[in-house]
Amino acid sequence: MKRHPLPAAVALTATAALLLTACGSGDDKSGDNDKIAGIGRGAETPKGSAEPSAPHAGDKPDGVDVSLPKDMNLVFDWEKPKDKNEAAAMDDAANFIRAIYRGVDKRTTKDAAVTAYATGDGLHYAQVQINEWIRGGWTATGTLRHYDATTRSAPNGKSVEVAFCADSGQFYGREIKTRKILKTEPSLNDFDYFKIVMVKLPTGEGLWQASKVFVETKAATCQ
Repeated sequence: MKRHPLPAAVALTATAALLLTACGSGDDKSGDNDKIAGIGRGAETPKGSAEPSAPHAGDKPDGVDVSLPKDMNLVFDWEKPKDKNEAAAMDDAANFIRAIYRGVDKRTTKDAAVTAYATGDGLHYAQVQINEWIRGGWTATGTLRHYDATTRSAPNGKSVEVAFCADSGQFYGREIKTRKILKTEPSLNDFDYFKIVMVKLPTGEGLWQASKVFVETKAATCQ
């Protein structure tokens, strides 16, 4: 099952973009449904700088548990910027993505990681994503690679835009009841381009939250 791709103009408006809805693959000779979250060509081998979904089981960045199952591997293949705030915002943008898939694994939108690393439209986006996986009866397995990240600070220093590509070519949906892994042929649907606006939590030292999420689906520039 693949999400229903949205037109670029819609996908680049705020948070409700990139719904992980499913559709049957009627012409699939193998009988398998398409996989979730954009599936296609195999992800490239991560570079040495890549970060796994969590450094060690039980590690809790900012005191929040963002650990994931061993078969749900989120790779962040990027270098941190020199600016302290931008580096912190980039770290927590990664934690925001981890939090979404932790919610998928735990089958809840109320996990502490989700509410810690998201606010406003960003929180709504995370909840929509998680709920679509829950309604479909799916979890995720495989490797989701994030790369080509850039950061840009607002003039007031209170927000940072973190932009990056995502390749889900080796990231699959799996039916919870049957444990069947859902695969499809490689396609442009495997590539998305994200822009996440991170804002610093006023009462939390060093903690940044995703406040807005913009997504370009079928992002050819990420191939």
